[in-house]
Amino acid sequence: MSSAEIGELIGRLSGDEAMDRETRGRLLGRLTRLLSRHARSAGAAGLARGRWLADLMIAVAPHIQIRDVRTLSEHHHGLTGEQLADSVVRVASNATTAVGAAGGALAAAEFAAPPLLLTAPAQLAAETLVVAAIEVKMIAELHEVYGVRVDGSGTTRGAAFLTSWARQRGINPLEAGSFTSALGSAAKSALRKRLLRTLGRSMSTLGPFLTGAAAGAVLNRTATKSLAAAVRKDLTTGLATPAPLPGPYPRLDPGPRRPPS
Repeated sequence: MSSAEIGELIGRLSGDEAMDRETRGRLLGRLTRLLSRHARSAGAAGLARGRWLADLMIAVAPHIQIRDVRTLSEHHHGLTGEQLADSVVRVASNATTAVGAAGGALAAAEFAAPPLLLTAPAQLAAETLVVAAIEVKMIAELHEVYGVRVDGSGTTRGAAFLTSWARQRGINPLEAGSFTSALGSAAKSALRKRLLRTLGRSMSTLGPFLTGAAAGAVLNRTATKSLAAAVRKDLTTGLATPAPLPGPYPRLDPGPRRPPS
């Protein structure tokens, strides 16, 4: 089974394509089945510690379509500045809400049936990866809106915005040129922890009947808006404590601080 198909599905589910709940649920179900087969090669330890999820997310990140500010403005009815940022967040929140609702509906259709017992972990992984991809895309496009651009290859930019997502912080534009294409151990650890938290949030979609759909939708919307608020605060207040760079190199020591007079 090719990982390219997984990346393609996550790309569609996290992209700008308009789709109804039925289509979203069908694609999510297909992704779930693919992940169920893919997980067998990861081993129990890799699954429990989030390593499998992190490796998949790192592979997917370079393929997330990020629009520049001009394209964003065109796609958001000519909006600019804070209004454009509001619209980017609203679209992302609606998308993660829809994923939670679709996941809950998918679980409700199979609730208490033997297939659910086998596919539930993979469904949670599918929802987690799609929600993460949507939020990474949102973060990247908010940086575009606020003029904080990260240059480099898709892999380099993917590593940068994955770190930003994992740390729930904006990127320091003064350090953006120093990004590498590989995440360091600290960044990978933060990514695994963030993915496992998102996975835990996705568990609410497995509630009976359609209670999971409602819970998943609300939790996803709230979390996406909270993330957006944190990143926007960094991008508009000088990034006093930005997300660390993903590379393994040491940060410069600014030296002792002078006491206030």
